[in-house]
Amino acid sequence: MKKFNFRKVLDGLTASSPGSGSSSASNSGGAGSGSVHPGGTAGVLREEIQESLTSEYFQICKTVRHGFPYQPTALAFDPVQKILAIGTRTGAIRILGRPGVDCYCQHESGAAVLQLQFLINEGALVSASSDDTLHLWNLRQKRPAILHSLKFNRERITYCHLPFQSKWLYVGTERGNTHIVNIESFILSGYVIMWNKAIELSTKTHPGPVVHLSDSPRDEGKLLIGYENGTVVFWDLKSKRAELRVYYDEAIHSIDWHHEGKQFMCSHSDGSLTLWNLKSPSRPFQTTVPHGKSQREGRKSESCKPILKVEYKTCRNSEPFIIFSGGLSYDKACRRPSLTIMHGKAITVLEMDHPIVEFLTLCETPYPNECQEPYAVAVLLEKDLILVDLTQTNFPIFENPYPMDIHESPVTCTAYFADCPPDLILVLYSIGVKHKKQGYSNKEWPVSGGAWNLGAQTYPEIIITGHADGSIKFWDASAMTLQMLYKLKTSKVFEKQKVGDGKQTCEIVEEDPFAVQMIYWCPESRIFCVSGVSAYVIIYKFSRQEITTEIVSLEVRLQCDVEDIITPEPETSPPFPDLSSQLPSSRSLSGSTNTVSSEGVTKDSIPCLSVKTRPVRMPPGYQADLVIQLVWVDGEPPQQITSLSISSAYGIVAFGNCTGLVVVDFIQKTVLLSMGTIDLYRSSDLYQRQPRSPRKNKQFIADNFCMRGLSNFYPDLTKRIRTSYQSLTELNDSPVPLELERCKSPTSGLATRTPEAAPGFYRNEMPAVRQRNQVHHLPEARENSYNRSRSSSISSIDKDSKEAVTALYFMESFARKNDSTVSPCLFVGTSLGMVLLISLNLPSSDEQRFTEPVMVLPSGTFLSLKGAVLTFSCMDRTGSLMQPPYEVWRDPNNTDENEKTWKRKLVMNYSTSPQETGDHQYTIICSEKQAKVFSLPSQTCLYVHNITETSFILQAEVVGMCNSACLACFCANGHIMIMSLPSLRPMLDANYLPLTDMRIARTFCFTNEGQALYLVSPTEIQRLTYSQEMCDNIQDMLGDLFTPIETPEAQNRGFLKGLFGGSGQTFDREELFGEATAGKASRSLAQHIPGPGSIEGVKGAAGGVMGELTRARIALDERGQRLGELEEKTAGMMTSAEAFSKHAHELMLKYKDKKWYQF
Repeated sequence: MKKFNFRKVLDGLTASSPGSGSSSASNSGGAGSGSVHPGGTAGVLREEIQESLTSEYFQICKTVRHGFPYQPTALAFDPVQKILAIGTRTGAIRILGRPGVDCYCQHESGAAVLQLQFLINEGALVSASSDDTLHLWNLRQKRPAILHSLKFNRERITYCHLPFQSKWLYVGTERGNTHIVNIESFILSGYVIMWNKAIELSTKTHPGPVVHLSDSPRDEGKLLIGYENGTVVFWDLKSKRAELRVYYDEAIHSIDWHHEGKQFMCSHSDGSLTLWNLKSPSRPFQTTVPHGKSQREGRKSESCKPILKVEYKTCRNSEPFIIFSGGLSYDKACRRPSLTIMHGKAITVLEMDHPIVEFLTLCETPYPNECQEPYAVAVLLEKDLILVDLTQTNFPIFENPYPMDIHESPVTCTAYFADCPPDLILVLYSIGVKHKKQGYSNKEWPVSGGAWNLGAQTYPEIIITGHADGSIKFWDASAMTLQMLYKLKTSKVFEKQKVGDGKQTCEIVEEDPFAVQMIYWCPESRIFCVSGVSAYVIIYKFSRQEITTEIVSLEVRLQCDVEDIITPEPETSPPFPDLSSQLPSSRSLSGSTNTVSSEGVTKDSIPCLSVKTRPVRMPPGYQADLVIQLVWVDGEPPQQITSLSISSAYGIVAFGNCTGLVVVDFIQKTVLLSMGTIDLYRSSDLYQRQPRSPRKNKQFIADNFCMRGLSNFYPDLTKRIRTSYQSLTELNDSPVPLELERCKSPTSGLATRTPEAAPGFYRNEMPAVRQRNQVHHLPEARENSYNRSRSSSISSIDKDSKEAVTALYFMESFARKNDSTVSPCLFVGTSLGMVLLISLNLPSSDEQRFTEPVMVLPSGTFLSLKGAVLTFSCMDRTGSLMQPPYEVWRDPNNTDENEKTWKRKLVMNYSTSPQETGDHQYTIICSEKQAKVFSLPSQTCLYVHNITETSFILQAEVVGMCNSACLACFCANGHIMIMSLPSLRPMLDANYLPLTDMRIARTFCFTNEGQALYLVSPTEIQRLTYSQEMCDNIQDMLGDLFTPIETPEAQNRGFLKGLFGGSGQTFDREELFGEATAGKASRSLAQHIPGPGSIEGVKGAAGGVMGELTRARIALDERGQRLGELEEKTAGMMTSAEAFSKHAHELMLKYKDKKWYQF
């Protein structure tokens, strides 16, 4: 544990310039890759800070993946273990059991999964991938591993079949051949069924790829092979010949047996179903086109769309089920994808929202020669997974316990809160459960396999997702699970868009005008704030009571006319201009607005969306308290919001974009500040600027040049921002223009003013506002007098400068240098690396807060960093992380409490004594290039860490971990970096994930307790941890996929069925397919690859004593497993012997005393 004595550190610092006492000199610190201590002096720190975090506390590890598997391709189900597996086009496999049992595994090759086959009740899974490789997965561990792989070199895999309780896997290929693989050794058998031997010698055409393989339910020695061209071969494995052949003139897609093994059903490309009897294979026993129009006798039935799959399942007490996908008539082009269920004479068509990828019928028994008794159908869609209840006549669906609807509307932003107030989850669930859909099956979810326990992680976690349709979902993410708690629809605040009015009001975006762009949530006060892509901000308050009220709306004109500034000669400006010249946006809102939408007429002072003006019923939960909208300015739409923050303690919300900053009092529903970013500098120090030599400016540009960063994401003000969250723009590789020279100008010759000397800052009567309930009429103001006063050199810089507000932070801090007490402050960070502190002067008493105006006064304090500012945070003098003040939640609509006696309860989290001297607070600021730690109120930069030179930071957050704090960063080159605080010592630098999609940059977020998440695909959330402790305990938090379950006993077939129902001979596959009889397969046909989970994989991965010990342990586990199985079989034989002895003894006693003639 390293101690940092700031007194010794600061004693060794030297002044770097005559102006080192100002913030501009102290924050121009050195460059380099490590922590730098720049020049400057600070107040004496009387205490030492002990940093408890070391590099041993950190390690990157993926924890769990939530959501629907992206681009699914295959489906499998284990009827005994009751677990479900889904394969995807990217080579991923998701295995699902009971809630909490959710496992993700990935093929290293990334090849698409073609088919999945469970080894039923064996804890293993076989996957066939598009690179013609078979893989055997071990599911008896919490993170499945590949035991064996078999790569086919000369043939392509098309279909696989593994009979129940068999260790021989049938593999069909594109050439029409059928190979056999030993599951235990994963070695190819020498037994091969060649296509030219399966078909008749007289056949001149190739039958096509193998599309189906299955053994006969009556006789395991008979194999049914289906070829694509319509040929079906019933192959005798012992005699190695075709027992019978079936021909049909339509292509075959799937085949399924009747459980008695006398009939099988085929689905064809013309939408027909054919039923074949083994006794008369010359023609179909029955042919039907379920969705075809009835034709006259003698005519062929009308062809329909192909039936891609059919399943033929029998029941003991009712007619069999025939379930198939596809087969609809071609004349119904607008029909959605459907699943048809035929039960007796009843035909039910279930229309789906998405195309059907695969479906499986879940049956009671795993034995194919018994009555199947289907009870559900699992339907895998392109974007959903549903289970249909077959036991009820109306076929309802089961309520899905998994979070498969994350992508119901595309996710546009995320937020992650760990260790939040414990009562929030119960409160949100109690509200959200009232709005759940009805009509689900009353039975439990049938996929109930595996085992899961709560684990050691007990703190509550909440994930919030914003979506393109304006909806917001709150998820319970505690204990490695994900369950939706509550859904909020922000679009209900606005009027519905009419088809004819879409282009008139929503030109800022081409689609998804309600898309959520940013969210800000205060869990303690339950204040929720959201900004949308159409330049609006909505403030929500939580209430348990239903209300009906009008929605208060504010319209703000935010303008910064820097393009029209052309000043050839410098002119002298007065030290304090008048109010009108300070307000370039004060001409905005009069009583009328230009709402003409015809071409050729400039649109001005109208919002992008229309807020509902009538009273709106708001159910319990989050209720809209205030809507703030930016309006069009001179024919240009408002720019999208780039930063958002809210303070429940102050009752103030702030947001900014690439035009400027807006500060609103949401208690009094008034705007406190609406100003362009450049105007924030003007009002403090622009008149006091000192001339700079061109050489100095050029050197500053060279030192602060950024290759690329978030600043490049903000386009020119003259261009409209058009955003679609489903097709995001690529990263811009062009260098940053000369606008970076603007970074230093506000801090040159800084002149700090007292509040009385700053007449350019305003109270609640900010004129650039129109409140819908009360319109202020103000005269127009002219900017020309102010604009002409600027020098030509500054004008040339500002003309190219598009400085966006990128970060906002409310905190009790020191607004000015050498202040003795803290006060409410707003930290403002910009895309050019500037940090401005704005002082908030709030009324002293609680009663006055609702009536007296709030003063917003920029303090004149400026700090600078390289690159766009991303995040702020503060620490006290002991090194503890400070939380922003908040108001304790109270139901705003509670009628039981007396409003007159009620007072706001604020938690400030910080206090200083007037007698104390020196610095009291440390402010951590992180940009896309570097991080700095300043001590306040002296404003001295204590530490600088240049995080990256060749890339840029996408996401940064100061988080709490192990009762300490650290700075977590995610870089565009895929690195995750952790730094200690306040010294900024690197703790971790791991190359985790390259930025392959802007989706990752938009959704990556850190939170406390060493956790993070991002949207790994359009439908899935990936959670990870950077905590060593959680990485060590991850096995205890995950669920078990395999649980020991006894295999159900086969039904007694009876004497007559055993005598006449099938072959009486036992079929020994080992004798037929083994090396002794079938020989070895060609080595060039397939290559065996030991997996990392097998003994060979361990042998190749580790050598020496450790490798031997690992192999011995695995062999011992396998031996113990076999001994356990042998013990179970022995016990069963003993039980049977005892029962036989008992019955024999009873029989002997019965006939002991009888004479011979009595029998």
